[in-house]
Amino acid sequence: MSVRSLWWSAATGDSPPFGIAHLKVYYPARAEGTDAERLTGVFPPDPAGAPYPVVLFCSGVNVEQAAYRPLAADIAAAGFVVVTFDRVAELFGGQYGLTPGVDLDAARPDAYGTRPTCPAIPAVLDALDGIDLLKGMLDLDRVALGGHSAGGTVVLQSARFVPGVRACFAYGTHTMVATMLGWPAGTVLPAQVDCPVLLGVGTRDGVIAGSSDRYGEPSPSDPVSRTFTEALDGPGDLLAVVKGANHFAVADPVDPTAARAFLDLDPETDPAAGRRAFTDLVVTFLRAHVRGEDVTPSADPALIDLRRR
Repeated sequence: MSVRSLWWSAATGDSPPFGIAHLKVYYPARAEGTDAERLTGVFPPDPAGAPYPVVLFCSGVNVEQAAYRPLAADIAAAGFVVVTFDRVAELFGGQYGLTPGVDLDAARPDAYGTRPTCPAIPAVLDALDGIDLLKGMLDLDRVALGGHSAGGTVVLQSARFVPGVRACFAYGTHTMVATMLGWPAGTVLPAQVDCPVLLGVGTRDGVIAGSSDRYGEPSPSDPVSRTFTEALDGPGDLLAVVKGANHFAVADPVDPTAARAFLDLDPETDPAAGRRAFTDLVVTFLRAHVRGEDVTPSADPALIDLRRR
């Protein structure tokens, strides 16, 4: 299956010039050899598998969406429309950067669980209706949400408030919450999901370990395993521990000038092999829970320890 992409934008409610989400939409395409294709580079979507389920992926903080192109394109090739986005907005304390966005008030003890912590998610999905090329090609009643690092966290905190979500997947993600928001040290928040979740983490994740002081813990714990055990309770949930992989294993290439890759540990397995194994698991997980196919999500045991609920 051929995969092509297009660009779009979505307003997410912040004051200009910040908060505009710049989308890259990957879709199954069919080349027809027309002059229009030659002159514009725009290929029509392949109607054979339409309407296609939609996968929205939220990046980690200060990680540009281009780093997730291999992951997004591979998922699209399996018969999905995949959306990534870049959005520059306030992070915290007057700092600005790339972020899926978080409503900090929605993450405080008096409000958590009443609304999504990431208002950009429904805004981006709503904006897809405006893409003429994909009219009739999108099935927004079959949606998956994915994310990396903080992008995965807001997905797990927001999914049940988004219509049509059938599955979630996240890598390098947990729901242990910062004490600055008013929570006791070491608190793991319950995920706001009504669907199966695939949670992935590498055994060489230095970024999560380097952030433990945010959660009031003097020494690193295992917040990803705790999230699987304490925050999730669905029968289809999976925990995938990628052997020898680090925090940025799903990103290719990793930008050494931004984000917090300097905290990460060196991988002890081939990054391409670990990324391939996790991507293959994501694809089978989405085929099973979003497309409803009769497949069982599985992974190469040499690369991934897979724990089922």
